[in-house]
Order: sequence, then structure tokens, then C-alpha cells
Amino acid sequence: MTKKDLRTALSAILVSTLLLMTLCGCGKRDTAPVPTEPAASSETSVPAESAESSEAEIVMGRQDGERFEDVIILEGMEETVRYEHVRNDSIGFEMDYDYELFQRNSTPECESFVSCYDKPESPENYLEVRYNPHDAETAAAAVSTALSNEYETIREAYTLDHAGSCIRIDASAAKDGTGTPDLLQMVYIIPAADGCRIATAHYSFESAEGFGRRFAYMMNTFSVTSGQGEKRISDEQAVYAIRHYCFAANPGLESMITREEYPVYWEILSSDGNETVVLFRSYTGVQDRYYIDPVSGETTVTELVPGIINEEQQTGESLNVWDYLF
Repeated sequence: MTKKDLRTALSAILVSTLLLMTLCGCGKRDTAPVPTEPAASSETSVPAESAESSEAEIVMGRQDGERFEDVIILEGMEETVRYEHVRNDSIGFEMDYDYELFQRNSTPECESFVSCYDKPESPENYLEVRYNPHDAETAAAAVSTALSNEYETIREAYTLDHAGSCIRIDASAAKDGTGTPDLLQMVYIIPAADGCRIATAHYSFESAEGFGRRFAYMMNTFSVTSGQGEKRISDEQAVYAIRHYCFAANPGLESMITREEYPVYWEILSSDGNETVVLFRSYTGVQDRYYIDPVSGETTVTELVPGIINEEQQTGESLNVWDYLF
């Protein structure tokens, strides 16, 4: 074989190799959610310029409970996460959560995702989502005030991938300037036409790079939907709100309960759908009854002192329970 023939043969081999590499690369695509079940085939092709928007519509159209896989970056490493889609029409939102690491607890009033490694009755690492009837600014001010009792907070404008602009409050510094507390919070207040949605991530200082990052990824799948039905305050929410109201009115009360110096408790006395009555038994023995309208949240208060004042008397106090749900 002459040198010319040899060069011709080598050129042909090189061209064939490059062509083969090009064809093999055409089947690759960027990372995207991978369904756990094969997607149904379709004969209709999607134009290249509309492929991205079409895929986004499919993702947001998932049904409650639908499962799929995605890839996240955690501590500099890629990790395949198995997600389940959540849609809560009562609160008015949808999002995805890692069902292998979190236990989902769903009610019309609250959706929570608790670490499988925590005790369900006293978790440290969990994310909860609630509806709030107030606008985002009003709700954010109430959240900041409540957190300021324990934390130095940082409020900032933030953008979530699917929910858009929101208010984020970072509670990761101790109020007294001693450093970082053991338990941290990151609160997202997402505006909506009917009020706002409040999502609060709770996690320990040691798990900030683990659970903290996972909660951030979950929140980037969050989207507001139109809620259905009339918003009502549940019995659980009523007790929760009255506790917070009492703590706000008496800043030393919470420490008294922690030290177990005096018998203090809250309980539901009655609830018939039209009115909810919460009893607060103070450390002084005084019994305060909170009469709550479960729709409007408007509340009046009576007082009774066994052995001294044996009939309920109006105290003149009034509040709106919705203001203490955050």
C-alpha cells in the first residue's frame, strides 16, 4: 500500500469514528425528574423551542401521591431523591417531599413532613405548611415579633422557583448574641389572593447542611393553588393560638411551664362548629375561657376564680385567633 492510500484509509476511519460519537451523544439529555413508572408513549412530537415549557407543565400537573425521582446536590455530591407530590386543596398549595426520609402528616389545616429519624411526638427536623388569611406583610410582621422573643431574625425578599416572590425570615441566631441556638427556623411567607401560605422549616444546628438543604429543595417545588371551601379554625389550632396569645401577654409564662412550678394547662371545653371554647387554667388558679368564632377568628374572654368569683365575668379582652396562627 502506498503512503497516499494509507492516508486515505486513516481519514476514512477518523470520519467514521467522529460520526459514531456524534450519533451516540444525541440520546443524552440534561437532568430532569425521572418517573418511577414508564411514561406513556406519544406519537406527537414536541417542537424543540417549546420542550422546556411543556415539561414544566407536566411537572406541575402531577396528582397528589404521585411519585418520581430527581437529582439534588447535597454537600457537593449528587444524590438521587425519591419524591412524592403533595396537593392540599384545603390549604391551597402543592409541592414535593422526600418520602424515604420524611413522614407526611396531612390535615385540612396543616401539612407537615417530619423526619423519620425523629420522635413523632417531639420532632426537631420538620417542615409544616399552614394557611393564613392575612396579607404576607401583616403575617410576616407577626412571625417576626413572635420569633424575636428567642432569635435575632433576618428578613429578606426571596424567590421560589414555582411560587415566585415571597418573604423569608431566617431565625438562626440567638437573641442574646451568644451564637447559634440548638434549634433553628426558616420561615417562608408566600403571598396569595386569599391571604398567604406560611411554610416553616425546623431543624437542629447539627443538621443545617443536611435537613436544612433538603427543606430548601422542597420549598423550591412549592406552588400556591386556589383553596377550596371556607377556612375554619380547628380545635387543635384554637388551643395552639390561645397558648401563643397567653405567652405574648405574659412573657414569663413559658419559663414557668418549663420549670413545672405551677399547674398550667389549656383544653377544649366545647366545640360545636359554630363556637369553640378554650379554657386556660392560670398558675394563679384563675380560669379564663376564650369564646372563638372558628371562621372569623374573633374571640371574647371571660374570667372565673373558683371560691371567689364563681360566675363567669367578661374581662373586656378581645383578639382574633388568626393573628396567633403562624
